[in-house]
Amino acid sequence: MITGHNYIGHQRIASGNTTYKTINPKLNIENPTVFYEATEEEIEKAVSLAKDAFQHFRNFSGAKKASFLNAIADEILALDELLLKTYMAETGLPEGRAKGERGRTIGQLRSFADLVSEGSWVEATIDTAAPERTPIPKQDIRKMLVPLGPVVVFGASNFPLAYSTAGGDTAAAFAAGCPVIVKSHPMHAGTGELVAMAIHKAAQKTGMPEGVFSNLNSSGIEVGVQLVKHPAVKAVGFTGSIQGGRALFDLASQRPEPIPVFAEMGSINPVLLLPEAASSKATTHAKTYASSITLGTGQFCTNPGLIIGIKGAALDLFIKTLSEEIIQINPSCMLHPSIIGNYEKNKQQLIAQQGVTVTAEYPHETAVNHARQAVSVVKGETFLNTPSLQQEVFGPFSLVISCSTKEEMEKIISSLEGQLTGTILAEGNDAVQFEAVIEALKNRVGRIIFNGVPTGVEVCPSMLHGGPYPASTDSRFTAVGVHSIKRWVRPFSYQSWPDQLLPDALKNRNPLGITRTVNNQQTTASL
Repeated sequence: MITGHNYIGHQRIASGNTTYKTINPKLNIENPTVFYEATEEEIEKAVSLAKDAFQHFRNFSGAKKASFLNAIADEILALDELLLKTYMAETGLPEGRAKGERGRTIGQLRSFADLVSEGSWVEATIDTAAPERTPIPKQDIRKMLVPLGPVVVFGASNFPLAYSTAGGDTAAAFAAGCPVIVKSHPMHAGTGELVAMAIHKAAQKTGMPEGVFSNLNSSGIEVGVQLVKHPAVKAVGFTGSIQGGRALFDLASQRPEPIPVFAEMGSINPVLLLPEAASSKATTHAKTYASSITLGTGQFCTNPGLIIGIKGAALDLFIKTLSEEIIQINPSCMLHPSIIGNYEKNKQQLIAQQGVTVTAEYPHETAVNHARQAVSVVKGETFLNTPSLQQEVFGPFSLVISCSTKEEMEKIISSLEGQLTGTILAEGNDAVQFEAVIEALKNRVGRIIFNGVPTGVEVCPSMLHGGPYPASTDSRFTAVGVHSIKRWVRPFSYQSWPDQLLPDALKNRNPLGITRTVNNQQTTASL
């Protein structure tokens, strides 16, 4: 059923000579399917079809787009065991994780279907004419959000379903009215092809134009570079490393017509263990964070890679308990040999820095491609003087910083690069006593958590998954939840336009029945 071919419009094509295979990291062997990297001609055809499809798809009703999104969800569910087994064979992740991520993917698709079915997301705004106004008559002006055009989505290595072929970026772009070309991630190309097949079937069943979706294989960077540079592509979605996201951002900025790149990149997700919380709950927090650091082998963008406290007996107890607990957890498989290779390299580089002390590292032999979790400690002064300690170690690792004073803690927070999340562990008067520190943290993150863990991103409208650079390339937008649709649209105004020629969202009688802002008042009434 998996062919290794590229899905381009309604066709499956494999005309190139460059091939590759995925790897089963648990068995440390290649999976059998041969995948064919997309050629320049195939890339050109995919983009050309997407450009043509946009002329029709952009004007499809919310109901029609919703039927497409719901059909994709149905087709993914119909893949059943084949999808789950392929996912596990390409990632080393367990069946429970596969089912959970599939559920999240289905939920995202259906939530966007609900959004566009209702229709108010277009933010229709109407200011009616006032010809009697002096000295200058007021014109009738109406505004709404409209789709950008063909979008390129890069599959993520650590989420083969929820952030890849039919993940949040793709679902949001379809909801907005943008055709999507996915650059499939080479680590899970088989999973990607199965989902591409589901999208293809859904597109045909619901009457979508050919080219509304294509899925292109690539084991290197060439296909992605060509897609981003193509003049018909109007936006890019990416989840991955700072290096990869920044390279795409630079490419897009250097085009004759620059385009937005919405990249979610690196984050070490600082956690502040404040004094009263450390004194009263050091052991509890340590046990909780041992689990959070090792969850999913630390392969989450919200993994708590940095824990900051005030030196003293309470912090010492936290470090001791965390170190004892984390090595009691059985190591688990990482996604790919190259990922565990980078984990070990980055971990060793960090702990080799002067002043860093390793307090725990899993001491026993592990199965192939299974990560050895570790905890290290450093003084606040050393951290401030060693910028390389901010490097993300993607995997089950965390660095604890022992600060001398509250002022030093604030200085460390202010020195951090932008992050996806920040967490406050506080009791009693901690939040009041450390108000300035917390305010500094708010300025460096996109989401702040109180007495919890950063791992786990709820998909809901109020979730902000993004943050100041380099957590993301544009901190004004989220990569999770229905508001992520705003990445793929632009505001557009009509002035003095005949009512019968306006889009339904802006017509006087409000045929869609949506909520609109009319002369500064929100209403569903007709004019």
